[in-house]
Amino acid sequence: MKKKILITGAEGFLGTHLTNFYKKKNYQVFCTFKKKPKLIQKNVKYFNCDVRNNKRLNNILFNVKPDLIFHLAAKSHPLFSFRFPAKTILINTMGTINILQNVLELKLKEKQGVDFIFLSPLFLTKNYQNNLGVVKFNLISKESKKPIIALGGIRKNNLNKIKLINAVGFSGITFFNQ
Repeated sequence: MKKKILITGAEGFLGTHLTNFYKKKNYQVFCTFKKKPKLIQKNVKYFNCDVRNNKRLNNILFNVKPDLIFHLAAKSHPLFSFRFPAKTILINTMGTINILQNVLELKLKEKQGVDFIFLSPLFLTKNYQNNLGVVKFNLISKESKKPIIALGGIRKNNLNKIKLINAVGFSGITFFNQ
């Protein structure tokens, strides 16, 4: 089976050359881009993705399941960084954090030898606005060899969504306090 390579920022100078290099080496190449690349190569799967969009990035990672990731998506133009320093820092750091978080999230729990994996928060809560949601929860649970239990933001008004997730159980403080 061909090894899978994911290259973020594939429209840049290095991303374009890495795409070409690994394609010639007979790897299965997947690329993300924010601006459509000038050169679209045959037999390469392209995804439009801003790496700050954690849900989109997570979806790509869990569907591709890459063996190797080259994270090249960044704002590298000096003029842009001088004009918009905060945006440059956000793009360059949050993209990296999102990739690392999604890759490590599940693998770490499995390596710890746990019997169950508790994922939280499933739904929006007062303290956490960045929730997993049903789609991300199911993508993560498909990757896991361990049973998954859903936590966080579970209330009577969203119990019908619990039926949509691949979990062996669920729990939530707000659910029991109602």
